[in-house]
Amino acid sequence: MNEEFKKNRYSDDELAEFKELILSKIAIAKEELNTLATALNVSNTNGTDDTGGTHQTLEDGAVTLERESTNQLAVRQRRFIDQLELALIRIGNKTYGICRETGNLIRKERLMAVPHTTLSMAAKLKQ
Repeated sequence: MNEEFKKNRYSDDELAEFKELILSKIAIAKEELNTLATALNVSNTNGTDDTGGTHQTLEDGAVTLERESTNQLAVRQRRFIDQLELALIRIGNKTYGICRETGNLIRKERLMAVPHTTLSMAAKLKQ
C-alpha cells in the first residue's frame, strides 16, 4: 500500500507546500477578477451614437450579452477564490487533503491539480 494512504493527514511541510500553491492561485485569480470587474465598469464607447436605431438596438443587445457573460465569469472567479480561501482554513486546522466523503487522504497529485477539492477521485466518481 502507498505510504501516503497509511497516514491520516499531510505533514506540516506538505501543508506549507499546498499553502504556497493556493496563495499563488489566489493572487492570479484576484488579478483576473479585477480585470473582469474593470471590464464590467467600462461604459460602451464604440461611437455608435449616430447610427440608425436598428443598428443601435443590435449593438445594445450584443453589449448586454457580453456584459452578462463577463458577469458570469466574475461570479465563477469569486466562487473559486472563496473555495481556495476555505482550503487555506483547512490547512490551518490541518484537515486539508482529507476527503469529506471517505475520510481518506486525497492523492497529492489531485490536490496539486485541484487544490480546493474536498473529494478524492473515488468519491467524485460516485457522485
